[in-house]
Amino acid sequence: MNGPSLSDLLHLNNLSIANHLNKNTMKLGAFSISLSVKDIHKSKAFYENLGFTYKGGNIEQNWVVLKNETAVIGLFQGMFDDNIITFNPGWDGDAQNIEEFDDVRVIQNHLKTLGINLTAEADEKTTGPAHITLTDPDGNNILIDQHR
Repeated sequence: MNGPSLSDLLHLNNLSIANHLNKNTMKLGAFSISLSVKDIHKSKAFYENLGFTYKGGNIEQNWVVLKNETAVIGLFQGMFDDNIITFNPGWDGDAQNIEEFDDVRVIQNHLKTLGINLTAEADEKTTGPAHITLTDPDGNNILIDQHR
């Protein structure tokens, strides 16, 4: 036996997506808030006074990521106008890879079946890093950004 055919694999993939949709849950990954700031140095100092510590980024490029226990915030100067709710499928709160996660394209398909409008979509013909964006009913921007 040579293994499953391409049509068998596609059928299994569709069943996997269907089973995922039936659960009506998604594994969105790490959560953070991306804040649009006016002065990154003042903002960084402010959040450090709240107990946040440097986790990553480059202040010379006007972005840093700070963490306080499980809370993660990104500070971004001059990169976007509004704050963004961010999820990273495939990562935990320390930006470490996790084994089981929902690919951003599966999340995209799920949201579309629910009738949720996406403002940017991932190319479904690709694999690996990709992102989607959407806006909640109150105008809050959401980024689902997969890095692997």
